[in-house]
Amino acid sequence: MESAEGLFVSAASSMISGEQREQLRAQLQALGFDEVRFAAVEPSAAAAGQAFDDWLQGGMQADMAWMLRTAEKRKDVQMVLPGARTVVAFGVNYGSDSENSMKAEHPVWAHYALYEDYHETIAAGLRKAGRVLEEWGAATQGGQRWYVDTGPILERGWAARAGLGFRGKNGMLISRRYGNWLFLAVVVTQLEIAPDAPVSARASIAQGRLEEPAGLLCGKCTRCMVACPTNAIPRPGIVDARRCISYQTIENRGIIPRELRTGIGLRVYGCDVCLEVCPWNRFAQQAHSMLLVARNELAGLSLAELLALTPERFASVFRRTAVKRLKLVGLLRNACVVAGNSGEREHLAALAKLAEHESASVRAHAVWAVRRLAGNDAEGWLQQARALESDATVLSEYVAD
Repeated sequence: MESAEGLFVSAASSMISGEQREQLRAQLQALGFDEVRFAAVEPSAAAAGQAFDDWLQGGMQADMAWMLRTAEKRKDVQMVLPGARTVVAFGVNYGSDSENSMKAEHPVWAHYALYEDYHETIAAGLRKAGRVLEEWGAATQGGQRWYVDTGPILERGWAARAGLGFRGKNGMLISRRYGNWLFLAVVVTQLEIAPDAPVSARASIAQGRLEEPAGLLCGKCTRCMVACPTNAIPRPGIVDARRCISYQTIENRGIIPRELRTGIGLRVYGCDVCLEVCPWNRFAQQAHSMLLVARNELAGLSLAELLALTPERFASVFRRTAVKRLKLVGLLRNACVVAGNSGEREHLAALAKLAEHESASVRAHAVWAVRRLAGNDAEGWLQQARALESDATVLSEYVAD
């Protein structure tokens, strides 16, 4: 996925510190950001921690090739913006008291999916933030760059460095004010702004590296690691995307490994388990930012509705949401997995129809779901689809154990 980013023209003058920094922070928060923190870009901050390199070398990024392509930029912010002096870390609280994950009668969506696409809504705030920062510095040939979530920069590392939160054992940034529920964004700027302190003196980052120990304020708690349905957190702070439900249901556009499908349960888009079980969520708050637009009606969609989606219906229902990036084929594939895990034979007719879908990916997961629900009766439900099938991957689902 390409990042949302922008370029502003500005440059640094003198250090913004003390009372001026707090005035700037207030101006930026007034744009709808719940958290605004500042981290200094120092010569020693060019390298990220060893864990990031180890994660890439271990192949834990799965097929997210852009992580490898942009690795050097992610480790050195000067490659993103030469002359950078400050990274402004923004947090937007998306906490909710929704019990979506507990509604066994409906497919489960990641919390963030129940808003309009945050890449776009938060970008509107960042554009305004850029103009505010321009007012604090003289315009030259320099610049500022902003990113929402997926640019070539380690947002969580910079957010931790700025004291916005700390990196939990689930690999996520955890806030002492908002728990696990923060969208992150950054502006890299040539303005020199006095930095904020990290959340704890123990977060002193050796030689400026963007990596404090995972679980800095987690104590002995390992709830997130134990609760992960697919065992995707092998070590504190390390998430193996190859086993992660969020990766498999969103970033993976092909076949979901059979051994992971039952662990997906009823999760049709993303997964929040390692976030939901975190004790720090006792401080979570209901989202109120003007940069978010709730789409809670998505949580009420039934599995039958998802299995029957047409291109027209998909475009209408998921317009302006992050789900649209998955595309109809991806959502139908996920819905098939959810149906297979639902135990509800009432979906067999819809699944048998999807076993003849034009997409081999949808067909493969539909076959798996029918066999899981129908058991010994599966052959009868799939007779027509199997007679038409020629794809080797789909055919393997008919004979898999």
